[in-house]
Amino acid sequence: MNRWILVAEDERALGEMLCDNLSLEGYHAEHVLNGQAALERMQKGGIDLLILDVMLPVHDGFEVLRRLRERGDQTPVLILSARSADRDRIRGLELQADDYLTKPFNLRELLLRIDALLRRRPPPAVGEDLLVFGGHRIDFRAMQATCQSGERVELTASETKLLKLLAGRAGTVVTRKAMVEHLFGGSAVPTVRTLDNVMLRLRKLFEADPANPRHLQTVRGIGFRFDA
Repeated sequence: MNRWILVAEDERALGEMLCDNLSLEGYHAEHVLNGQAALERMQKGGIDLLILDVMLPVHDGFEVLRRLRERGDQTPVLILSARSADRDRIRGLELQADDYLTKPFNLRELLLRIDALLRRRPPPAVGEDLLVFGGHRIDFRAMQATCQSGERVELTASETKLLKLLAGRAGTVVTRKAMVEHLFGGSAVPTVRTLDNVMLRLRKLFEADPANPRHLQTVRGIGFRFDA
């Protein structure tokens, strides 16, 4: 599974260089130039690790980290900063940064630290009554979801059944016919619009970019696939 990394760095050239190297390592990388943009992107979900500069415009890195932790976002954060004083390192760790690396840095060391942080993060969990992925937590029995943002939402019976079906067959394609039968019964007339409306709602809830889904993927002409 490819991991998504957000680079919050106001030096455009450095941010783009980091993203290029992360892409070469098989990660999906995005770059933002200020603290407000970092908070807005994290709010959308789907980020597995945040590389965070301290000296950002609008909101500095410490403020970004404080706000993330206050709203319950436990995404791993690696601070990458030119500020090497002990007080800055201590402040970052007090705000629950997972790692702190000073500039200038060795690229290989950065990549090893990223790998270590991502390996520590619990893998997505799938069970009879629970699904955890992308920072979201779905309780199938209660028909409720707690999104990465902390928002709690109620799921309909169709949304719950569809998500449970796809998660139970993660990595494999589920045909539209199988999905319609599972949702509405074997005697139901397949309703493309109804099925697509359920999927649209799930993507709005759980995808950072519903138009380009990462988890709930369309396999054109066949059906859908869930990728945690």
